Amino acid sequence: MPRHAGAAARLGWGALSLALALLAVFRAPTYLLWQVAVLVTEWGHALALLALAPLLPGWRRTAPGRLGAALGVGAALLALSPLARAVGPARALPERLEAAFGLAPAPLGRPAPLVARDVLRGVPLPALAPERLFYAGGAGQELGLDYYRPSGASGPAPLVVVIHGGSWQSGDSAQLAPLNRYLAGRGYAVAAISYRLAPAWPFPAARDDVLAAVAFLKGRAAALGLDPARIVLLGRSAGGQLALLAAYSAGDPAILGAVSFYGPTDMVYGYENPSNPLVIDSRGVLEAYLDGTPATAPAAYAAASPIAFVGPAAPPTLLVHGGRDELVTPRQSERLAARLEEAGRPHLLLALPWATHGADFNLSGPFGQLSTYAVEHFLAAVTR
Repeated sequence: MPRHAGAAARLGWGALSLALALLAVFRAPTYLLWQVAVLVTEWGHALALLALAPLLPGWRRTAPGRLGAALGVGAALLALSPLARAVGPARALPERLEAAFGLAPAPLGRPAPLVARDVLRGVPLPALAPERLFYAGGAGQELGLDYYRPSGASGPAPLVVVIHGGSWQSGDSAQLAPLNRYLAGRGYAVAAISYRLAPAWPFPAARDDVLAAVAFLKGRAAALGLDPARIVLLGRSAGGQLALLAAYSAGDPAILGAVSFYGPTDMVYGYENPSNPLVIDSRGVLEAYLDGTPATAPAAYAAASPIAFVGPAAPPTLLVHGGRDELVTPRQSERLAARLEEAGRPHLLLALPWATHGADFNLSGPFGQLSTYAVEHFLAAVTR
């Protein structure tokens, strides 16, 4: 390759790497760039390695080559910044979890909230395959769930019901299955459920399906090897809203805790404070789910808001949210945490400042590792 062409390639690659790496620190302005931001923030080590390509031998020979190398180094540093920013929260996390929920009764599967080698090799997962079961949801609809039997359980195991995200309009029980496998490998029964989707089935269809799935699993507890008196609901995004709402409003003493990953908690607040429409039409999503606006469907907005159901009986709650979430503002979790504090209910908000929506897509990334550690401690503490 001619010298000038090689220098131009170094410069171009360095500039592209830097442009991508900027998504590690700045909010994504469009839906596509939000998806790229998940990769940049949770696989930053891979981008950092690629960004250093302009430093291959010969970079000093031309001014464009030197500039490309400098841009690549800057991109690598930015790409690694999420890992650096995860160190402080990781160090503080065990003590915060203990203060909020008490000691975990047994050693956790993760030796620490953040393990550097697992960023590269991946978090070890058991080779577990789910059973496909079907339950009767609302309106007689047959809905599927993926059931992971607990590994190594000596008796009936606590049950974790996992509720997928997708703006209440998409997604299914197969979403982000690695955490399900991890928890089943740690002795939990895990049921990842599907539910009826909007706009064909607006609220309260999905909430009713969550409760129907819980009833189905409790009714088959003996055959499934689970403890019907020890249940935790865990959801992501739209599923986080459903997990919180069902846990707070069902009045079921068997539901011992709720986990929400970046879920909306106040539907009116969400409508009044919409997301960037180039990333997501959050008002349109809410209108489809709740069959109207706060003005035309006020009862639905109130009934679908977990924050309205916080009271002295609210179960312990773990909230996990990225500080630069472009789809669901972290204010949703912050406001719920404040309400739980007022009610004197056990809770913890794990706010991770570098992370965006869906950052647990990579279980081995900084968000995935810290959130998995927090979830396991929470489950062990509230189901003991």
